[in-house]
Amino acid sequence: EVQKLNQQLEEKNGEIQQMINQPPYEKEREILRLQKTLAEREKAQATSDVLCRSLTDETHQLQRKLASTAEMCQHLAKCLEEKQRKEKGNSDDQIPTERSNQVFLQLLCLLDNETSLQALICNLREENRMLKQKVAHV
Repeated sequence: EVQKLNQQLEEKNGEIQQMINQPPYEKEREILRLQKTLAEREKAQATSDVLCRSLTDETHQLQRKLASTAEMCQHLAKCLEEKQRKEKGNSDDQIPTERSNQVFLQLLCLLDNETSLQALICNLREENRMLKQKVAHV
């Protein structure tokens, strides 16, 4: 083990001596190469930092948008339930909580982007129309 370490130490000393004995222009070339590599790494790190900040900002924006969308969906689901209760009175044919949960989940799925808001309105109108038909039938 000691011999192995001594051998490695001798190899490193040899490398150091070789670098010391290099002509000055080769030393300068090596320094320039190392400086260029360092500059490239610093540039890559700066780019990475900017991208990370941008992604972090976008993530926060999406989280806020999701939270407000979830709030809106809950509000719409409550309004829909209230409207259904008013239309049906207190009959036994009220939509169960499970159905309300399904509507809420559908609302969440539909609101993944801005254009889905129109789809949500269309679905709510269709659901409202079907409920009116059921009320008329009853």
